[in-house]
Amino acid sequence: MELSHTMRAIEITEPGGPDVLQPCTRPVPVPGHGQIIIRVAYAGVNRPDALQRAGNYAPPANASPLPGLEASGTVVEIGPGVTRYSIGDKVCALLPGGGYAEYVATQETHALPIPDGVSMKEAACLPETCFTVWSNVVMRGGLKAGERFLVHGGSSGIGTTAIQIAKALGARVFTTAGSDEKCAACEGLGAEKALNYRTGDFVAMMHDEGGAQLILDMVGGSYLPRNVKALATEGRLVQIAFLQGPKIELNFAEVMMRRLTITGSTLRPQSDLAKSRIAAEVEAHVWPMIAAGKFRPVMDSEFALTDAAAAHARMESSGHVGKIVLKVE
Repeated sequence: MELSHTMRAIEITEPGGPDVLQPCTRPVPVPGHGQIIIRVAYAGVNRPDALQRAGNYAPPANASPLPGLEASGTVVEIGPGVTRYSIGDKVCALLPGGGYAEYVATQETHALPIPDGVSMKEAACLPETCFTVWSNVVMRGGLKAGERFLVHGGSSGIGTTAIQIAKALGARVFTTAGSDEKCAACEGLGAEKALNYRTGDFVAMMHDEGGAQLILDMVGGSYLPRNVKALATEGRLVQIAFLQGPKIELNFAEVMMRRLTITGSTLRPQSDLAKSRIAAEVEAHVWPMIAAGKFRPVMDSEFALTDAAAAHARMESSGHVGKIVLKVE
């Protein structure tokens, strides 16, 4: 099929609040070696998009400057060297950027077939959270069945994904969230205990259970020393974001005395090969969880592509439970 040469998209006009997201017209991307072009049905909205919009998360070299790190849609063009996908295939994909647009390019090895029974809208919510959770909780954090796992921000897209995947792996899941209603939603997804962090102390909660063997944290700041206290001896802390900031004073004597591990990662700057390996792991382990009914993306709300600013305002209000998507098609 003959593609249009131009497409509708959302650009970041200058660093700032949600209102700097404005509609624009851009050239349709051309696929490079090993790349596919996806006609986007839905694009996922994620915290890194807001960080990029605010001027705090520059896209990697050679990536689209447009926001958007995940999407679902239909393959409409394939580049040289593409072997897995054909024109017309339905996929969801991790993107280096550019998801807030009618068309986007990505490596074919970063795209996965949409699981049976999953809608295009739900599929757009899978790549960023599933890649992040699996790579950090399992590949990096080494979570095993029976272990006590604490994830902060349990009602977020990452949190709702982590609760379900950890539960499916047989872990005991604990979480924090910002309201009693959000805590109830987390327990409904499989968390053994969900603590309202505005009224309770997660360090005390985990001490009562014998300490967390693994913590997944995106808050940072004042949570870092408290996470160390909440860990069991030889526990692991995996840091994936810093909503409260990346700098804190920390006494490492406790880390040494109790043989703790502090690690972390960000997904976007990793190499294409590293992301391809994560994609293969997600398809091998998480896709069967979806097929077995053990995991489903939790949806909060849908906005039109042109309402991207409102979608960002919704995300930054922290009122959402689960994922926010933009309808593009």
